Amino acid sequence: MIFVQGITLLWCSDYSTGSSLAFVCAVKGYKFKIVSSNAFASEKLKTMAAFGADLDLIYSKSGKISADLIPDMISRSIEYGKKENYFLTDQFSNLDALLGYETIGQEIVEQFPKGVDGFCGAVGVAGMVMSVAKILKKINPNTKICVLEPATSPFISKGYAGEHHVEGIGIGFRPPFLDDHLYDEAWGISESEARNMCKELAEKEGILAGTSTGINVVAAIKLAKELGPGKTVVTVACDTGLKYMAGGLFDTQIEQ
Repeated sequence: MIFVQGITLLWCSDYSTGSSLAFVCAVKGYKFKIVSSNAFASEKLKTMAAFGADLDLIYSKSGKISADLIPDMISRSIEYGKKENYFLTDQFSNLDALLGYETIGQEIVEQFPKGVDGFCGAVGVAGMVMSVAKILKKINPNTKICVLEPATSPFISKGYAGEHHVEGIGIGFRPPFLDDHLYDEAWGISESEARNMCKELAEKEGILAGTSTGINVVAAIKLAKELGPGKTVVTVACDTGLKYMAGGLFDTQIEQ
């Protein structure tokens, strides 16, 4: 989570939001504190530190995202937020995010004015997928929307949380922005399939992206096969794979 001291911005983050806020705070001259964890990519933690952020890390024994890790991060950030001159930038209830993510849906409609047949996306707080679904279903109410989560932590689809190592999704409880009226199915996707897809995307398509993108593409192919020929299915590539090099996502044997 991130904090601003003096005001201190306050936030808990395992993904790109923390790096983005660290950047803004550096430019604006705000003090910045973030609650994060060793379970997340070292590149992200180092990026936030480079921007001057003060990191408070919650230790994960397994190095993975457990059912209680995100709730623990939230609890610690709330405690910081009670202190004088701290401002909690609460990602889990900030409705402005929904308006921001609608632009992705609008971009899709610009490219497919008659709408699409399917859209899928991995969810953390679920802002992106729900905002896009809202736009797409206005154009075509029959658009099939699938929300995605790691198969080992299928809270939405099966009601329980577990360990995984896909940053930015699978928060261990019901996503705060999840709207049952805006999605059709929830799918748990294999992390190993997603990691293999990341390598395939890089080697065959020149798309260097992280594991949540791998989950998105695995699911999009599954959805396209389900809907059949002549249907249009869309998903998103979330961020750059450069954030995951130290974690071994793209490890290959390099000749010396």
